[in-house]
Parts: sequence; structure tokens; C-alpha cells
Amino acid sequence: MVRTVLGVVGALLALYLVIAIVIPALFGLLKFVLVLGVVALIVVAAVTIVSKSSK
Repeated sequence: MVRTVLGVVGALLALYLVIAIVIPALFGLLKFVLVLGVVALIVVAAVTIVSKSSK
């Protein structure tokens, strides 16, 4: 009986961990990568424009 109760408590704790920590961390990482990609795109565009205008 104790083993079953501890299994259920462990499953609930794992579900809480996924919902409360893992999913927001993944969204934060995705947002960081998206912002980094936009900044890289702006830098590449600026370098391309400067290099074409100097010729």
C-alpha cells in the first residue's frame, strides 16, 4: 500500500516538475534563440549593405 501511494506521489511530483519547470524553461530557451537569430540576421544584413555600398 505504501509503495502504491509513494508511486502516485512520485508521478504527481514528476508531472508538477514538467509543468512548472521544464515547459517554461523550454519556452525561455526558444525565445532566447529567436532573439539571437533576429540579431544575427540584422548584423548580416548590415554587413552586406556596408560591403556593397563601399564598392
